[in-house]
Parts: sequence; C-alpha cells; structure tokens
Amino acid sequence: MSQSKTEKATPKKRKDERKKGNVPQSKDVTSVISLLVIFSVLKLIFPYIYGATERFIAFIMGEMVTMDHYSEGIVTDVTGEVVKLLVVAIVPLLLISASIAIISTGAQTRFLFSSEALKPTLNKFNPLNGIKKMFSIRSGVELIKNLIKITIILVILYKFIYARIAEMAKMLFVDPLQSSIYLLDAVVKMVYMVSIIFIFVAGLDYLYQRWEYERKIRMSKQEIKEEFKQMEGDPQIKGKIKQKQREMAASRMMQAVPTADVVIRNPTHFAVALKYDMENDRAPVVVAKGQDELALRIVAIAERAGVYVIEDKPLARAIYATAEIKMEIPYAYYTAIAEIFALVYSIRNNDKNKKRN
Repeated sequence: MSQSKTEKATPKKRKDERKKGNVPQSKDVTSVISLLVIFSVLKLIFPYIYGATERFIAFIMGEMVTMDHYSEGIVTDVTGEVVKLLVVAIVPLLLISASIAIISTGAQTRFLFSSEALKPTLNKFNPLNGIKKMFSIRSGVELIKNLIKITIILVILYKFIYARIAEMAKMLFVDPLQSSIYLLDAVVKMVYMVSIIFIFVAGLDYLYQRWEYERKIRMSKQEIKEEFKQMEGDPQIKGKIKQKQREMAASRMMQAVPTADVVIRNPTHFAVALKYDMENDRAPVVVAKGQDELALRIVAIAERAGVYVIEDKPLARAIYATAEIKMEIPYAYYTAIAEIFALVYSIRNNDKNKKRN
C-alpha cells in the first residue's frame, strides 16, 4: 500500500532535489521585472534609437536618389548602417533582457545550474504524463492565472486608449519625434499600470510555487526511515556491530586480567583489576572492570591465574565509576590503594618465603 506523504522534506531530500535542478521559482516574477526594466530603459534610450533610425532612413533615401547602378560597395555601406542601427536599437535591450532574466531567476534559485534537467528521460516522451499534466492542479492554476492576466491587460488597454484617443489623433499634426516620444511615454505608463497589478499576481504565483514545491517533495514516514538507514546505517546492523565491538573489547580486557596485581571486588556486583608498573606508571592502572556477570567472570579468571582478589565494597564501586580501562586510578584513592598493594606485596613475599623453606 502506498503511504501518504505527510512529512516535511528532510535536508538531504532538499539537497538531492536541488542537485536535480528542482527548486521553487516563479516565471511571473522574472517576466514582470523584465517588463518594467526593458520599457524603462527603452524610454531612456529612445532619443538615441530615434536618431539612429532617422539617420538610417536618410542614408537609404540618399543612396536611392544618387544610385545609378548596383555595386558591391553600396551593399557594404547599407550592411554597415543596418548593423549600426541594430547595435543602437536592439542589442542594448537584448543584453538587458538577458541580464534581468539571469539575475531574477538566479535570485530565486541561488544561481543554481544543474545538468540533470537537460538529460533526456523516457518520462518526458510519455504521452500519458502529458495528459496528466494537462488536467493537473498546476495546469488549472496556470489557466486561471493567464485568464486573469489577459483580462487585466484588455481592461487597462481599453480604458487607456479610450481616455487618450483624442490626444493620439492630434499627434498626426505634431513633429514625428515629439509624437513618438508622446506615444512611447503613453505606452510606458500603460506598462507601469499593468506591471503594478502583475507584481501582485507574481507575488501570489511565487507563494503558490513554493507551496506546490513543498507539497511535491513531501515524504512518507517510511521514506524518512529509509533515508535515515542510508545515512546512518540500519539500526539493527549498527546494534550488532556495537555488540560485536563490546564483545571483542571484553575479550581483550579478560586477557589482561591474569596480568593484574590485584582485583578489588564488591562481592557480586563490581570488580576492578589493577596493575602497577613502578618503572612506567605513576599510579596503578585499571586493566579490566566489570559489573554483575562480567564482574564474576573477572574474579573467576583472576582466581584461576593466581591474582589476589580483595573485597572492598565502597572502593570497588568508586573506582569502577571514576576510572576507565587503561587509565590510572584517581588521586583521591591513592592512600586506600597503597594500603591494598602493601598488603598484596606482603602476602606475595610471604608466599615466596614459604616456597623457599
């Protein structure tokens, strides 16, 4: 059974989606910013465009009047003038348009570039996927949004032209440059009016795109568990590994018990094996310690190896709690341990003397 995806996407899921080029972005934001900037720049550079166009027309008309035959030089001159006109009139707008598109899109995607989106996949050529997209929520939202845009443009265009139709008619009797500037100014004002409304639409679209993106990347609880297993490893396997590591550590610790000088025990609950090398150690070192069953095993191995086992309940518990394997005992227990080692050395010397006798 498919599980419902009700959980927010994990950081890893978001990172993977970003690598695929799947990030939230609104094309309307890019469109409205481009529209505003391009028409603002067009209004600014229009006198230069008009001048270049006027010079180009004058040049063509002059060539047509004086030209008596076709020549390669004339073609070169005309081509040069066309290039100049394009450089002045079109190239700046194209560069600005491309720059705005890159910046506005990059601001939304943090300048993400992913080759994953360019790779061909069978799903892109599957007609069923195309049909599903046609009747998806996204398609419905896009349809409603486009209808709203068209309606807004038509209403503003109608009101704008209706209010200025008389003024536009008078432009037929005004200097061409002045009439062109007037018409461009009127168009720019209309674009600004449309853009103000489209900014609101673009804001709503951006919020919708983020909401849809979050909805699409949601995960089920099972997916989160599987992801955790991939990142951290299967908990059961990790548990077995840790158990095996503990067993190996315990085995190495048990091998060190016969080398100890003394084992201090709390009858059945705690046992600590200590070893003291006068030449290398400042204080006795813990070579093994254990609780409950492990404590009994340490005591049994020590007794079989002939290691002295002394019962001291508070001392055994205290050293077990404060010292780790291969660590020296804490300074606070030096006096108590010194007395025990003195006793152990005394017993050991007595045993040697008995053997000699």
